[in-house]
Amino acid sequence: MLSLTPFILDIIVIVMTSFSNSSSFNFISTRLRRFLPNSQTVALAIILLFGSLLFYFLADLLMPVFASIVIAYLLNGLIVKAEKKKIPRLLAVYSVFTTFMTCLGFFLFVLMPMLSSQTIQLVRRIPKMVTSVQAEIMRLPQMYPKIMSEESVGEFMVSVQNELLKYGQEIISGSAASVVGLVSAMIYLFLVPLMVFFFLKDKTMLLNWFLQYTPRDRHLTTQVWKEVDIQIANYVRGKFVEVFLLWAASYATFSALDLNYSMLLAVLMGLSVIIPYVGATLVTFPVLGVAYAQWGISSDHFIYIVVAYSIIQAIDGVVLVPLLFSEAVNLHPIAIIVAILFFGGMWGFWGVFFAIPLATLVKSVLNAWPREEHKIIDTY
Repeated sequence: MLSLTPFILDIIVIVMTSFSNSSSFNFISTRLRRFLPNSQTVALAIILLFGSLLFYFLADLLMPVFASIVIAYLLNGLIVKAEKKKIPRLLAVYSVFTTFMTCLGFFLFVLMPMLSSQTIQLVRRIPKMVTSVQAEIMRLPQMYPKIMSEESVGEFMVSVQNELLKYGQEIISGSAASVVGLVSAMIYLFLVPLMVFFFLKDKTMLLNWFLQYTPRDRHLTTQVWKEVDIQIANYVRGKFVEVFLLWAASYATFSALDLNYSMLLAVLMGLSVIIPYVGATLVTFPVLGVAYAQWGISSDHFIYIVVAYSIIQAIDGVVLVPLLFSEAVNLHPIAIIVAILFFGGMWGFWGVFFAIPLATLVKSVLNAWPREEHKIIDTY
């Protein structure tokens, strides 16, 4: 592998030279030289191709390893900051890892039971909520007889009930695999923290072992990684901070206003920021739906919830996002949406969560990739 990149480049050159008399192969030769102008670009292409194939085909099998690498990568930022303050790395590793395990314990033994309890209560109340909403909808033909009829509203409600029944059956059928999921979760809870600790403790040794199997001529790869490292670190760590702050603010607000299922709704509020543009819209329905079922649309409490929810979302968009992601690479909304659809379709939740960092990686590779300068023709 150490000499693989020059070897591949030489093979490409020999093949292109041997067919230099053919016009079609001259065209291919020119295109290959433009796409792979030197050994550094070949090395970057090999690393990207190998990494993509490894993650695509072994994602399910090696998911605990990938999750451990991501967590260790995030925690390493805290260790680096501690080292800058003259704290020994080993002490910083133990301190950061202890904090991580404390947070994990809080999530498993405090937060999860509360979420489970409130989720069960909410599921039990869904039929009553659906009945209440259905009664309000059935009043619409009487209020607006020229716009809609009782038959059309009735057909709409039947289709909604059928969809809810289908989703309920899917949930029940999915519970049959809960035992396997529980066993997998127990394995994850043991393996992931263990691997995170060793990734943090033996970072230098593991990196040196990995680099010896990569091409030597990897200056372009190093350049791309330095840029991506800054952007991904800023984005992912900032996103975790945003999730925590939005969850804490939402829980404090909903609890103060005595909203039912405040912890569950606050967690949904925090997780909503993972999906840009879409998450804030989706979380609006459960928050306002619970408030409507609890107090009704004409009560003062419902208005308070609407105002408080709007203020939290505004602070998140106007204050938190610019403050936390000021150094992030600007991506066009279309690029973000395409990245969410593409990577989310490939890897589910984690694909959605890392859609923007992965889009940043693609953008950095395209920006750093060597290309010929094209003359701009002035047509005026």
